[in-house]
Amino acid sequence: VTKDEVTKGEAAKNEVTKDEVTKGEAAKNEVTKGEVIERQACDTQTSGTSAPHVTMADIKMAHEALRGQVVRTPLLTFPALDALVGGRVYIKPENLQHTGSFKYRGALSHISHLKGDKAPPAVIAYSSGNHAQGVAKAAQDAGIPCSIVMPKDAPKTKIARTRAFGADVVLYDRETESREAVAAALPAANAAYLIPPYDHPLTIAGQGTIGVEVCAQMRQEALNQKSLDQKSLDRGSLDQGSLDQGSLDQPALDQALICCGGGGLAAGVTVALRETYPTLKSYACEPKGFDDFRRSLAQGQRVENADRSGSICDAIITPTPGVLTFDLAQSLSMEGVAVSDEEALDAVAYAAQRLRLIVEPGGAVALAAALFGKIDMAGKSTLVVLSGGNIDGDLLIRALDRDLRHL
Repeated sequence: VTKDEVTKGEAAKNEVTKDEVTKGEAAKNEVTKGEVIERQACDTQTSGTSAPHVTMADIKMAHEALRGQVVRTPLLTFPALDALVGGRVYIKPENLQHTGSFKYRGALSHISHLKGDKAPPAVIAYSSGNHAQGVAKAAQDAGIPCSIVMPKDAPKTKIARTRAFGADVVLYDRETESREAVAAALPAANAAYLIPPYDHPLTIAGQGTIGVEVCAQMRQEALNQKSLDQKSLDRGSLDQGSLDQGSLDQPALDQALICCGGGGLAAGVTVALRETYPTLKSYACEPKGFDDFRRSLAQGQRVENADRSGSICDAIITPTPGVLTFDLAQSLSMEGVAVSDEEALDAVAYAAQRLRLIVEPGGAVALAAALFGKIDMAGKSTLVVLSGGNIDGDLLIRALDRDLRHL
């Protein structure tokens, strides 16, 4: 009896195992399709846990990969802005980047890794516009077919420009549909490479190259000032003691205001800046009502926004911070600030009228934080990153009509 029971038991066990394996494989394949292989490219380094992380070494590698392909946007200063806030302000205008925003950096960071055997038959991305354009151009330059999932309420100019870069644009309703699910249903989903908008090491490293440029530009400014001081010394208009006191190799940078949606830009730039400025304070800037990153940092855990749309700052509206970006921000002791849509519009107007820079509302929230005193800037040196300038004409006209006598 024992032998017979064992025989039957083994047979039943093998049958159950076979059935479970079959079902398990089917479920596994379905999950993979549903996620559009979002986990596929997290194959860079990992920390002591299983979560991928980003270091200065990653950002330097991205900087070398992007060299000569991205615009080295200038670092600008404006005496009137300095006087307004009572401190020194450095503007990094990523609205002057290819495709009109910083997003081209992260997209190109991915594309630069997709060579030889790693080259996919197509790439997929989802975005409200700026990431879409960055991925579309990077894919077009590499000759890789590209599909982009965009919300129906995205600015018409962003949709048109994404298509102009050769991408196949698929629209969805962000209130009732999941962009991930829409992307998963695309015919090319199983074989395509997904380029995440923010929560990926390659994306973050690409955005972090902005910080590398800022540190180099700050050093160059110090050298230029030292050269001017030397000329003044030669003319007798400056004494040697003043020259020695002012000849620092790296001028101070106390804090940074960085536009923030999912957190890839804010986290990546902060990692790079802390390499040179270890005591620098960094602030993620968001629109009120969609300040999930600020609230998450304050509460010590990722929280979601109640709404999915409803702000003019469309470029930086995300449901919740990324897992990787939030962990990085926490480890960097970042903080968050929020500005109203009205303040963002004033910042757009100020940038256009006073700085002669065209910026979209989402790309201007960091400037709005500076203009409306969200942090103490008196006597301090502050970096302000303008993240994008893809603004619809009607909205720009609306901003230009604003009265700025209070600024």
